[in-house]
Amino acid sequence: MTYEFEKDHVVTIKDFSVEEVKSVFDIAEKMIPTAEGEEKISDLEGKLLATLFYEPSTRTRLSFEGAMKRMGGRCIGFAKPGTSSAKKGETLADTIRVAAGYADIIVLRHPHEGAAQLAANFSDVPVINAGDGAGHHPTQTLLDLFTINEEKGSVSDNHIGIAGDLKYGRTVHSLTNALSMFDTELTFISPPSLKMPDEILRELEKKGIPHKEVEGIEEVIEELDVLYMTRIQRERFPSDKDYEKVAESYHIEKEMLDRKDTKEDLDIMHPLPRVDEITADVDSTPFAKYFRQAANGIPIRMALLKLLIEG
Repeated sequence: MTYEFEKDHVVTIKDFSVEEVKSVFDIAEKMIPTAEGEEKISDLEGKLLATLFYEPSTRTRLSFEGAMKRMGGRCIGFAKPGTSSAKKGETLADTIRVAAGYADIIVLRHPHEGAAQLAANFSDVPVINAGDGAGHHPTQTLLDLFTINEEKGSVSDNHIGIAGDLKYGRTVHSLTNALSMFDTELTFISPPSLKMPDEILRELEKKGIPHKEVEGIEEVIEELDVLYMTRIQRERFPSDKDYEKVAESYHIEKEMLDRKDTKEDLDIMHPLPRVDEITADVDSTPFAKYFRQAANGIPIRMALLKLLIEG
């Protein structure tokens, strides 16, 4: 089978076509038995992945390393910049040049927006953006889309609500850009101080994607096919008092789901980590898809590693 994937690097979801997204999905679907340990493959035996993480990560780093090892490859890298030569003042460009001489592919997480593109400019091997500041997180977006596709049968024809910190969240910025490639309806749920950036809303208008903004989840939960929750970030508010005014509006618990006339097949997703925006009593309901979503990081990242390394 021929896949459409014309990429040397993965920096932003904006660079993907719908056909390329579907190619990633097709390979990821085939990778699920290996990702779950039911089958063994050695497609990337002898290959090395360098994970360069200048910011903390649990799911993204572990799932990339797990994906590489599930395919017979190995990993090198660091999870704390203080243990690397960055502490000595080495530039990112030089670190990337060196890592490209050691490994067959690089996964980079960095606090500065644009770092992944800079890395791609200096690397002789593929670079995957694992998050660059408030910029992009394309592999999270791909696993989010994959989860919706697996649960709903299609990304299109769904009303998707995105709730929480929409101003600073790179996850929701990438997801919104990706959803605009499909036939979806979007509702953004946030306090005014954390609303989706105007430039992203303008892009949706240009593409004719129906969307609206509301402040409370209960205003729209009955309409939604998917509710994508994110954390309201306390540190973004000038005081705890200001934070507490809005925090309760972005809080899902089983009682609310039972009380409201939600759709029986509503899927609740979250990029994790969560704090208190989804209570533990939701975990055992059919609505909870966030742990399945996290698990989908393995087959999606397996697919990307295979496509980029094997060309």
